[in-house]
Amino acid sequence: MSRFFSDKYKDLEPYTPGEQPREQKYIKLNTNENPYPPLPEVAEAVRKASDKLYLYSDTECVELRKTLAERLNVSPDELLMTNGSDEILNFAFMAFCDKHTPAYFADITYGFYPVFADINQVPYEEIPLKEDLTIDISDYFQKAGTIFIANPNAPTAIALRRSEIEEILKQNLYNVVVVDEAYVDFGAESCVPLIKEYDNLLVTQTFSKSRSMAGARLGMGIGNPELIRDLNAIKYSINPYNVNSLTSAAGVASLKLDEYNMKNCEIIMETRSRSERALRELGFEMTTSQTNFLFARHPDISGEDLYLELKKKGILIRHFSKERIKDYNRITVGTPEQMEKLTAAIKQILEEKA
Repeated sequence: MSRFFSDKYKDLEPYTPGEQPREQKYIKLNTNENPYPPLPEVAEAVRKASDKLYLYSDTECVELRKTLAERLNVSPDELLMTNGSDEILNFAFMAFCDKHTPAYFADITYGFYPVFADINQVPYEEIPLKEDLTIDISDYFQKAGTIFIANPNAPTAIALRRSEIEEILKQNLYNVVVVDEAYVDFGAESCVPLIKEYDNLLVTQTFSKSRSMAGARLGMGIGNPELIRDLNAIKYSINPYNVNSLTSAAGVASLKLDEYNMKNCEIIMETRSRSERALRELGFEMTTSQTNFLFARHPDISGEDLYLELKKKGILIRHFSKERIKDYNRITVGTPEQMEKLTAAIKQILEEKA
């Protein structure tokens, strides 16, 4: 760091994103990207929007919010569009947390939560998952601060039922509960219908996973209009033009063809089931996934060694060094062909080790 870097950030540990190699062709199963590209109509919408790049983007994302509201069966004033779901999560830390209102989240969850807490100087408590890596919802009852729950959780891939989230909401009527649904379209129950009943619920989602737009950076917050106004106050104080014109156009086009996106989610879930069976046959243990990835470990090889051996063979998966999960790897569900190559490579590695 330079000598000019503020002391308030001297202990900050930035979020570490998954590897994005450029020098070698890998089978990338490490960052939970959708293996199926958007339809050509999405690219065409971007091309048309590029004709007006000399103009600022629509700060209110009117057409995008209208289209998304119809898809989610909510009102446009219950939506805020953001630069990826990371931005709406950061907005939530800024709007609903402070030194008197701490944040609560699991000890094994999305790695950006403690980073957002630290950079916004918010005290926080990490609540341990149970031994089986599931959430005990009673641990989140009667908290004196803002709760953040990734559902399904990452990297564990495990989801709570909507009714369980509702129990947490009932026990925290005087503070905000943020439900991060980045992976909800791969088999979990969305809590979006609950925003009509609970004015303290904020649901966040993204176009990165189920709609194949990770590179476009488009996310959203869904909640009571008053919560959305709070978040807009933050947005308009930082970057009113947070969603650019090209991304907004891509989002509208994608939503108008959403049957294609949801069909791809079904294909990914089918591939996930086949891959899970194949890995179990090789001796792997894994959590029950309702995401586009598997969280797996093998009794005969460490998580780090498997990650390194696969990398030598041109396959990237995600390894975490945190003590509780260091034996696991997170494996994105790719195409059937990619997953067959993964399984074959792992089988060879295990045979060589034996």
